[in-house]
Amino acid sequence: MTKLKATVFVGGGRITGALAAGLRLAGDERTIVVYDRHAEKLRALRRESQIEIARDLKSAVERAEMVIVAVRPGSVREMVGEVVACGASAPGLWVSLAAGIPLRNLRAWLGVRWVRAMPSPVCRIGRGLTPVCFDGSVGKSERVRVRRFFEQVGPVLELPEGQMDTITATHSPTHGYHALATLAKVAQDAGLDRETALKAAAHALAGGIEYWREMGLRLEELLEEAATPGGIAAATIAGAEKAGYSRAVQAGLKAGIARARKNAKL
Repeated sequence: MTKLKATVFVGGGRITGALAAGLRLAGDERTIVVYDRHAEKLRALRRESQIEIARDLKSAVERAEMVIVAVRPGSVREMVGEVVACGASAPGLWVSLAAGIPLRNLRAWLGVRWVRAMPSPVCRIGRGLTPVCFDGSVGKSERVRVRRFFEQVGPVLELPEGQMDTITATHSPTHGYHALATLAKVAQDAGLDRETALKAAAHALAGGIEYWREMGLRLEELLEEAATPGGIAAATIAGAEKAGYSRAVQAGLKAGIARARKNAKL
C-alpha cells in the first residue's frame, strides 16, 4: 500500500527539532518524516514530536511532498549527490535551511524548484521569524504553501535573495542571548548577585522590546523617554557608545555576513 505523502526533513539536528516541536505546538498533525544517519537524534525527535523515522534517504525523498534540507552548509552538496546517486525520484519543491548557499548552487546540484528559508530556533515556541526567498520557477501556489507552513511557527518575511545573508546574521537570537549574558555578567561584577543580575538584564532587553512592540512607538521616542538627559540611563548608554558599542555590533554583523558568503563557495 502506498504511504501518504509527508513533509520530509533531511537532517535531524537542532533546527529540525525546533521546527517539528513548533509545528506540533501549533496543532499541525501532518506526517513528518526525518532522515538522519544518527539514530539517537531520531529517537529523541520521535519521543518529542511524533515524527516518523526514514529507513533510508531514497524512500524518504520519494515519499515527500516537500523536502526540507536541514544539514550544515558544508554537507548540502554531498547530501544532494547522495539523492542523485541513489536514483530517487525527487519531488518538485525543496527548501534549503543552509545559511549562505545560494539558489544558483542548489539548482546546479539538483534541478528542482528551490526555496531558501532561515527559521529562528525560537520557532520551537511559535515565535520564530523565518526569512524566505524563492527561486523564480516556484509558482504562486507553492509560495503560499511554504509561507503558510512557516507561519505556523512565527512570522514570515519574504526577501530578495541578495538580503538573505544580512538578515541571517541579524535575526539570530544569539544577539539577545549574548547581550543578556554580557549585561548580567557586568552587573554581577558591579555588585549584584547572579539571579538578580539576570532578572534585571532580562527585563532591560526582553521587557523593553516587548513594550516597544505593544506600544507601537518609534525607537527614538522610547530612547528619549527612557534616557532622560543627565540621568543614569543616558550616562550608561553614552558610556557604552564611547567604548565602541555600535562599532562592536557592526563588526559582529560584518563577520556573520562574511561567513555566510564564504558558505556560498563551498
